[in-house]
Amino acid sequence: MNKISKKPISSIGYNFISEGYLPEGKDEYHLRNRYNQSGIKYRSLSASEIEILVRNSNSSDNWNNILVSALFDPQLVKNCSFFGLVRIAKLEPLSLGFHNLSLSVGLYNSTIISCDFGDNVCVHNVNYLSHFVIGSEVMIANVNELVTTSTSKFGNGIIKDGETEAQRIWLEVCNENGGRKVLPFDGMLPADAFIWSKYRNDDKLMSAFYAFTEKKFDSARGHYGIIGDRTVIKNCKMLKDVLIGSDAYIKGANKIKNVTINSNDQASTQIGEGCELVNGIIGVGCRLFYGVKAVRFFMASHSQLKYGARLINSYLGNNATISCCEVLNSLIYPFHEQHHNNSFLCASLVMGQSNVAAGATIGSNHNSRGADGELIAGRGFWPGLCVSLKHNSKFASFSLLAKGDFPYELNIPIPFSLVINDPTANELRIIPAYWFRYNFYALQRNEWKYKDRDARISKELLLEHRSLAPDTVNEIFNALELMALFTGRAYYASKEQKIPADEICTKSGYKLLEKQDEVVDGLEILAEGFENSKRKVVLIKVRQAYAAYVEMIRYYALGEILQALQDQPEPVSYLNQLTTFAKREQWMNVGGQLMPSSTFLILLDRIRSAKIKSWDGVHAYYMDAATEYSEQVLHHAMACLMEVEGIKKRSLTEDTFEQLLDQHVQMTEKVYEGIVTSREKDMSNPFRKMVFDDENEQLAVIGKLNDNSFIKQKEVEKKELNRAVEKIKKKLRTVLH
Repeated sequence: MNKISKKPISSIGYNFISEGYLPEGKDEYHLRNRYNQSGIKYRSLSASEIEILVRNSNSSDNWNNILVSALFDPQLVKNCSFFGLVRIAKLEPLSLGFHNLSLSVGLYNSTIISCDFGDNVCVHNVNYLSHFVIGSEVMIANVNELVTTSTSKFGNGIIKDGETEAQRIWLEVCNENGGRKVLPFDGMLPADAFIWSKYRNDDKLMSAFYAFTEKKFDSARGHYGIIGDRTVIKNCKMLKDVLIGSDAYIKGANKIKNVTINSNDQASTQIGEGCELVNGIIGVGCRLFYGVKAVRFFMASHSQLKYGARLINSYLGNNATISCCEVLNSLIYPFHEQHHNNSFLCASLVMGQSNVAAGATIGSNHNSRGADGELIAGRGFWPGLCVSLKHNSKFASFSLLAKGDFPYELNIPIPFSLVINDPTANELRIIPAYWFRYNFYALQRNEWKYKDRDARISKELLLEHRSLAPDTVNEIFNALELMALFTGRAYYASKEQKIPADEICTKSGYKLLEKQDEVVDGLEILAEGFENSKRKVVLIKVRQAYAAYVEMIRYYALGEILQALQDQPEPVSYLNQLTTFAKREQWMNVGGQLMPSSTFLILLDRIRSAKIKSWDGVHAYYMDAATEYSEQVLHHAMACLMEVEGIKKRSLTEDTFEQLLDQHVQMTEKVYEGIVTSREKDMSNPFRKMVFDDENEQLAVIGKLNDNSFIKQKEVEKKELNRAVEKIKKKLRTVLH
């Protein structure tokens, strides 16, 4: 039986803050007055204005509670019912237009309860409008319900006075059992969600994060909803407990409840037809269209949900897009792409720059006794068409998975590799360094794409766009050691000898791979610990991959060093000094921003010791760390170069460095040729060409290779690098002579 309360009509619009929750000395409008900072001076209605309003079929429970500005025109208010304190600013005989919508300024055919209106608003056919502070030039038309409750939280993970913990909203990211849940808050960065969800066994951190979130908001009841200036809302069913920034555009939404919608004049957020959004926070510049469903969610700035996408208990990072897919219990870093129907992603940490293809089933908890499986994917994760994976699985950066059903849990620590399930041979195959050897175009173009599409206005995290960076290069070093170990084991097995200790196998493997001994090509090199099965895991083309990895380490290191040498009069002297600071420590991907472990651990220590006391303090630390990033990368790059070239501290000579520069120029040319060749293969493939009757049709449809803007850009960069190298060489020769 529904409990229907009965009260006098005169109670409508009053006692918004119920008895017992009103602060001493405050009235029920104290929070509303805090929001309304327009500076408008209000006055009571004149007798003639009341007469006009009544003649225009308006009613009020108390005309004395309708306050207006000096330029209020009562002729622009028709067929409205007013309850409680309503304040109306300037109304002029104008029409406002947005796209193909034109509305006359004023309030028409609406029930309005205890609201404030800015200058020249258009409110048409709102059946129930309650407890909002509405900005200037706002357009609202054909809305069933637009209401704020006294315990509104606008999607933040807080509770109000008198509420219980059971009413608090959590985001259960990374694990379906809630063991990694975090409290959402407006302004939350992917780095915040990562740290909070990761270090669950650290009670001091957990307590601090909880306190930081509580401190950001007050627990008082009575906060009003806000609709910012120039926001347009039309043809919607229900918006309840929403806080909407300026310049937002909401059309045809079914339900938006307990949501903050950030928007501003530089980055408008748009929500379209059929959307149903509950318990969430939306960043500036976001797009949500066509039947999207989102519950307990966070969308960072400039992210998109489209075409029936479902986002539940998840954090979606900046500049990311999910279309036609379902995503559950996931923490997704910036630059994620997930398109096409029936893709599915659950209980995952995906570290950005990722692309999930159609039909991919990324993770399932059905291979355990509880819904507690997890998947962790380093940045650049790319599962192919109809890939099926199991929890728990973990992937190094830039793992590419060939189409197939992977029947066992995976742990792939080798980056930039292609992973293949071969059911015919009943084995898992891995081609290390696949991206470097076969698909430079895609790898390099993605770097350019991520940088070009970073639409963030406020760049609170320094996002690394390049595929070769300290995190991935460290993974390459780890891969080299694993490949050496497995090669050494395979070599001794081929001699039918007893396989010695891992240390000896690794040493022998390095020797074979560094000499590029072709005997390696004849070995069956098996990996261990990569798959939860008893079948073979075979590494393919290891010798070639080893050489490619070493080239990439050198390419990364010299590229960073060249940037630092542009203004150095004595390059080698500077570099020898740099060798004393060189350090290749572990690096962390913290929400898309890379940090040395030492820098990251300092952050955690400062939070534990209360030297950092708020989320603002945490975010300031991220920005401070970003200012040191270039120098830290340089030290890391120098350490990498020393390691692969066997350079000792202060031992670098001009001749040696000039040779390294020549190698770098050659490698840059090789990378450029790899980019061109990768794209050229696409254009010359007979199965690509067969859809065209002749070459002219092909050129008209997909263009000429020489006209490719990305290839042109890489050619310009190559020439600039060559000039920079020649400039540095001149300095070296000056020192020598």
